[in-house]
Amino acid sequence: MLSILKYLLSSQLINSQKNQRDKGFTLIELQVAVILAFLVITPLLGFMINILDTDRREQAKATSEQEIQTAIDYISRDLEQAIYVYDADGLTRNFNSNPSLSGIKDQIPPAKEAPGCRDANECQPILVFWKRKLLEDAITVPNSTATDNLDDTFVYSLVAYYLIKDSNTTWSKAARIARFEISDGVQSRDGINCPGYPLEERYINGRCPNPGFKRFDLTKVGNNLREKLNQWEAAGSKESPYTQRVDVLVDYIDQSITSVPPATCPANTNDTTWSIVAPTNMTGFYACVETRKTLNSRVQVFLRGNALARVQSNNLNYSENNKTYFPSASVRVEGRSYLFTR
Repeated sequence: MLSILKYLLSSQLINSQKNQRDKGFTLIELQVAVILAFLVITPLLGFMINILDTDRREQAKATSEQEIQTAIDYISRDLEQAIYVYDADGLTRNFNSNPSLSGIKDQIPPAKEAPGCRDANECQPILVFWKRKLLEDAITVPNSTATDNLDDTFVYSLVAYYLIKDSNTTWSKAARIARFEISDGVQSRDGINCPGYPLEERYINGRCPNPGFKRFDLTKVGNNLREKLNQWEAAGSKESPYTQRVDVLVDYIDQSITSVPPATCPANTNDTTWSIVAPTNMTGFYACVETRKTLNSRVQVFLRGNALARVQSNNLNYSENNKTYFPSASVRVEGRSYLFTR
């Protein structure tokens, strides 16, 4: 009996020690588990990060493509109302009493400063044109019995698009396109006199011309419309800045100056030639203006974006290896308006 009891006690002790040994993991087992987890999780994390980065870059490309297309659509609609578009000569020459040598460079920003465009090294005019601008409910119909006695009218506007590349931290490290516009007022015999304009000119109250605006004069000496409009002068003194802002239309435009596609225009013909209006060192935004003696109203506009500037802060320049990050678009537009001059 005693032997049986001793056997049972010893068996229980052995089982108890075995159970204690089976609880938990040894240090070696934990280290092996950590190493295995590291070998499995690290590639998975790298894979996830790579997917997220790829998605971010593809989203940047898509966003740039959409913005470039939206911008060129906007410019196209604007140009459809153009009556005259300035070529390279008009934008690179200052006013001159000789019609064949004159231009408007010193009459528009940045030579004549405006908020947002003051430095010729940072703000360059690319596309400048005259257009007809619709003003809704601008005039009152006399002797009208209708409850709504207001009517629309048109005025002339001078519009300019600029390529800007500066160090302003509000915007990206790439370039951007900005728009400037000054418009005429709505004249009325019973109107008011607007500051800076002749007393004999009267305008509807609240419809004065933008400061600096002056209507073009088709009675000026010149052999054609081009020479006459190249003699346009802004109202006021040359030192008097514009108050109208140069507002940004689209950011993230290619600012590259090396190894970029050249600015090219359609081939010249016997009837027409094309004038390239482009910055001296960038081709992210440029225009080709068809020059004719009677009318300049057909334009081809080129834009190229920079999606790299959305995802990184360095190495933003164009190259053949990363050209998929630089979406481009172009459009050819012919103005629907017309000016008659002898």
